[in-house]
Amino acid sequence: MPAHQLAPDIPADPGDPAAVLAAEQHHLAESRAALTAMRAHAQSLSADAAGDWVSQQILQALLDQRVAALADHPDTPLFFGRLDRESGDDLPGTIYVGRRHVHDGHSKPLVIDWRAPVSRAFYQASPADPMGVVRRRRFGYHGGALTAYEDEPLADGDVELGPSKILTEEIERPRTGPMRDIVATIQPDQDEIVRSALAQTVCVQGAPGTGKTAVGLHRAAYLLFTHRERLSRSGVMIVGPNRAFLSYISSVLPALGEVKVDQTTVAGLLGEHAAPEEPLVAALKGDARMAAVLERALWLHIVKPEEGLVFTKGAYRYRVADHEVREIVASLRGTTRYLPGRAALAQRLAHMVLVRMEQRGESPDDRVQDAVARSKPVKQLVDAVWPRLTPEQVLHRLLAEPDFLARAAKSDLSPEEQEMLLWRKPYRSHKSAKWSAADAALLDELRDLMERTPSLGHLVVDEAQDLSEMQLRALGRRCRNGSATVLGDLAQGTTPWSTSSWETVLEHLGQREGEVTELTLGFRVPREVLDFAARLLPSIAPGLAAPRSLRPGAGSLTVSRGGDPAAAAARLLTQEGSIGVIVPDARVAEVSTALSGLPHAVLDPDAAEDGGHRLLVVPATLAKGLEYDHVIVVEPADIVAAEPRGLARLYVVLTRAVTSLTVLHDQPLPAELTG
Repeated sequence: MPAHQLAPDIPADPGDPAAVLAAEQHHLAESRAALTAMRAHAQSLSADAAGDWVSQQILQALLDQRVAALADHPDTPLFFGRLDRESGDDLPGTIYVGRRHVHDGHSKPLVIDWRAPVSRAFYQASPADPMGVVRRRRFGYHGGALTAYEDEPLADGDVELGPSKILTEEIERPRTGPMRDIVATIQPDQDEIVRSALAQTVCVQGAPGTGKTAVGLHRAAYLLFTHRERLSRSGVMIVGPNRAFLSYISSVLPALGEVKVDQTTVAGLLGEHAAPEEPLVAALKGDARMAAVLERALWLHIVKPEEGLVFTKGAYRYRVADHEVREIVASLRGTTRYLPGRAALAQRLAHMVLVRMEQRGESPDDRVQDAVARSKPVKQLVDAVWPRLTPEQVLHRLLAEPDFLARAAKSDLSPEEQEMLLWRKPYRSHKSAKWSAADAALLDELRDLMERTPSLGHLVVDEAQDLSEMQLRALGRRCRNGSATVLGDLAQGTTPWSTSSWETVLEHLGQREGEVTELTLGFRVPREVLDFAARLLPSIAPGLAAPRSLRPGAGSLTVSRGGDPAAAAARLLTQEGSIGVIVPDARVAEVSTALSGLPHAVLDPDAAEDGGHRLLVVPATLAKGLEYDHVIVVEPADIVAAEPRGLARLYVVLTRAVTSLTVLHDQPLPAELTG
């Protein structure tokens, strides 16, 4: 359907598109002014009204969040759609749908938040089910200025809507810098996921270009809007594969007015441990069987009491017999976490002493019991029977002492697996030990066995197919009282422990009731590119259906033998959009040198910024989750040969392009791509 463009020289006739657009531009200007006034009002509020210093600090923090949430983004219009509705409720007949709520000085709504229930019709209404909407209007824009509009009549059920030009152009619009929100282009199947109930854990299997990451972020924003008070207490967290990915998505939630959401990686959550380790050893440590081994290893530190307790106070000696101590220990063991159990043992022993005191006619109170629990005789007995431990001490002993590992493993691990786990050259102590990324999940498991891990209200986990079972357990502890949005693609699993089943992921996450849904229709990756990459699917994920793309992308794929990355990059720099030169990790320096005549940067996994360069050299292992308008892939055969799941890595690499893909190779392409 045609989109009406701005034409300032046309007379401002009410029936003329230019006049209509001018009126809409006036409404945008009015809305921006109102938002500025709302922010100024928030800035004028003072926390001094709170009664005490602590309350003042809390109130000031809330006011600061409110001010930050009301920040305008001049490069993006406040609204992207309009609904003309049938009357029948208290809401206005015309509603503008945008990124946040805006009202004027008389509380009249100028823009309705896209997450509000009434806004759902913008995404879901159709001629077959108009949802009370007579007409839906979409707006095109450049920067922060409205430049076009497009109307879709919904009242007549016989009308067949053609493809939206504005929607297509927005989806295909070239980009540089971080990921932007997709709030203007959310599709009906995506909207269903975004608006899932808070209590429902949702697992999204999403093919490349289907917007699964954006859907997960928008669901977080929707839940924060719908359950603001509850989630502000319990918290929402985004977990991504690396810092480069987090930097890429960092602006999405703030653009939607959500500034108080933690974003981290698995390593950032569990510990930045990175000692090198054999993939087979890491895979074994990531196996869920390790949970039972760790639990036994911890409780094996409790020693059977052989002596009783003698507590002296003045001329009196109060005794707790050895069999009574054993009964107390037996009653606590396995019924509590380790550290609370230690504290409970001290209190139970102190209580027995108080019973003896009362038998002598004394009247001790709780203060006396606490004093006895802290006394030297009680502390010595507790330390001997139920020693104070750290997760590092337990894991160090497990990986350093063959006999101890055998006792903890029982039949869960074979002798060969136990031998694989043991350090070849044990560290002298837990303080000098260098831990691996896989060890981080084991330490977290032990930490939870010792003291309960707090739960968040909602957890968004991206690239979840790459997480080990023990890492999933660690994340599951952080949403045990909440819910999760799990995002990933089984075909993009590149770790030695990559999963082949989302049901397995949900089980280890502790969210067995989670709902698995699939997004197969791509909006970003051109069909020609996606079909080329999908040749790998029978080898890496035979159970998945081939993804489909709405964009034909004729001419978007170029495969050249013996091409020059610098020449290809120079050609693409004359076009609009970002460029990612994705290369085998071992060739990053070589390719960067080859591009020395062009302004570029090398993507760093720990860097928060790319220096604003349009041209980036991207190590293949960092490409997951990112996208570029133009992608140049250098030497696919080396990418495949670099790791056991190299074909899956290549599938990831080939599906990062949203406008064009250029494949350069000297070696023969993998047979799976040429068959």
